Order: sequence, then C-alpha cells, then structure tokens
Amino acid sequence: MARVSLGWETLELHTAQPFGIARWTHSVYPRTFVTFTQGGVMGQGEAAPNAFYGETRATVEGVLPLLSGALEDPWDWDGLGARLAARMPQGHPSAKCALEMAAVDWCARAVGRPAWQLLGLSPLPLPESSYTVSIAPLDDMRRQAREAVGRGHGVLKVKLGTDHDEAIVQALREEAPGAALRVDANAAWTRPQARRMLDVLAAARVELVEQPLAAGDLEGHAALRGVSAVPLVADESLHHVGDVLALARAFDGVNLKLAKLGGPLQALRALRLARAAGLQVMMGCMIESSLGIAAAAALAGACDWADLDGALLLADDPFEGLVWQAGHLQRPTSAGWGVARR
Repeated sequence: MARVSLGWETLELHTAQPFGIARWTHSVYPRTFVTFTQGGVMGQGEAAPNAFYGETRATVEGVLPLLSGALEDPWDWDGLGARLAARMPQGHPSAKCALEMAAVDWCARAVGRPAWQLLGLSPLPLPESSYTVSIAPLDDMRRQAREAVGRGHGVLKVKLGTDHDEAIVQALREEAPGAALRVDANAAWTRPQARRMLDVLAAARVELVEQPLAAGDLEGHAALRGVSAVPLVADESLHHVGDVLALARAFDGVNLKLAKLGGPLQALRALRLARAAGLQVMMGCMIESSLGIAAAAALAGACDWADLDGALLLADDPFEGLVWQAGHLQRPTSAGWGVARR
C-alpha cells in the first residue's frame, strides 16, 4: 500500500485594506492548509474558520488531529463524510471542509482532471463575481466602489448594517450608476429597519439582499419576502445542508459557502437540494486564498450568482493559478483545483 501522509500549517493572510461588516472589521485572517499525499500525488484543502459559526484558528488546529484519521481512502467520499460525522457530529465545518477539499483534489490530480470535471459539473462560463465594498467611512466606500468599477468590475456587493445605510446605498448608486448592486446586511437589521430599507433598495435597482434579519428569524424573513420586490438570500441562516429545505419558505435563494457547510461535497448536496426546492443559488466565500476560491468556483457554474472575491481582497495570497479579468473568473483547466503554492 502506498505511503500516506497528512499534514497542515496555519498562515495569517492579510487583506489589502481593513475589511468591515456589520459585526466586525478585521485585516488578519488565519487560514489552515491541509495536504494529503499518497503515491506521489498531493491533494490540498483550506480551512477558513469564522467565529460566527463557532470556529477559530485554535478550534481548527485543535480538532484536525481528531479528524485526520477520517481521510483513509481519498476515493471513499461517502465514507469520509460518515467518518467525519462520527468523530465530530456537530460543528467544525471549515476543518471538515479542508479534508474534503484535499480528498477531491487528490482524486482529480490522480486522474489528471480538473476537479469540476471529476464532480460532473457544468463546463459553462462562471457567473460574474461580485466585488465587495466593505463598511468604512462613506468617502472610503465611495472610493472602493470607484476603484472597483475602474478595474472593470460590473457587480458590487455592498456591506450594510450601519446607522446610515440609506445614505450608503444612494451614494454607491451615484458612484457606480452602471454597476449591478447587491446588498448584504449580515443579519444586522430589525424588522422595521428592513421594511424601511426595501423601498430604498428597490429605488436603487438593487439585485438582491442577503440576510436582512437575524439568523433565526425565519418568520420575519418570510413576512419580509411577502412584500419585497428585491430577492432575499439566506446566508447566516444556513449552517448545515439540512437547513436548505426549511429556508425555502422564507427566502428566494441561498448563499452556499464551502467553509460553513463542511466542504465541496456537502455544498454540492446543498446545491441540489436548493434546486429541488425552487431556490436560486449564490456560490459564496469567506476571505480565503485562491485555493478555497478555486474549490468554490468548481461549483459556481451551476449557480445563478457568484461572490468569489475573497482572494482578490488579499495582499498576500499564498496560492496562484486562477485567472481573473475583473469579476470574470476563468474556469481552471489544470488538474485538481487548478492552483499551486507560490
């Protein structure tokens, strides 16, 4: 039997400028990179923990020794999921994601195919990715939008959750009159705030709004959906694959992120459930390296929207290989996820 080696290291990735959402502003993002080697072939995965979902650098580093034995046969994807669940029934999705990513990457590299082909996914061009304008002083948000449009980005995702959200929307619509605008409140609004903002969003021709209310307020989202001309997309309300069907009564779409669902195989299950429930789908991301973005991009061709700018926001991406033309990401054609360490 070929010798098996599994290891990991954590790097601190830095954004080019502070990245602010309703809950916090950060510039440093610890990311743990897993490598699985067997028979001279190496597969790689990335853990992008988010404290909102109960994960930190410390939890990832603490749980990986307990989970690593689940990756026995990289071809046994169902078995991998079952063994991960048996070892850790709840939580730790980004650590599990890193192991799933490494297994799929190894298999695709072993047969010399791009991962999206191995997964049987669409060869169609990927939807144009949004570029995020993060929360900052209003003049700085204007500058972010202006610079993004100047680089050719045609879709802007605007972070909200301040006491002057209406002014932000109006200012960015003025700054980028030809761009598609999407809004992400990151669960920061109350029901009355959200109701008031609906008219503002409609007037600004906003394409969609992510997670206007608290994660657990499905009744509020359902009521809001009933009067909204702007599609509502679940993000923080979606923690597990099993949440998808319950969200169909309260939202028009779901934002799938590999790091919060447990990996590309879990996200693919969620995607198929969402389609069965009549939901639209966004393929999203955390602040991640090009490795994590490449894995999400493998599924993005089957989605309606893409929000895959996480690596574009970095000052020190440790991976290379993705080809961007503004918000248009070319589908990788090399084996595995299609990226390599610098």
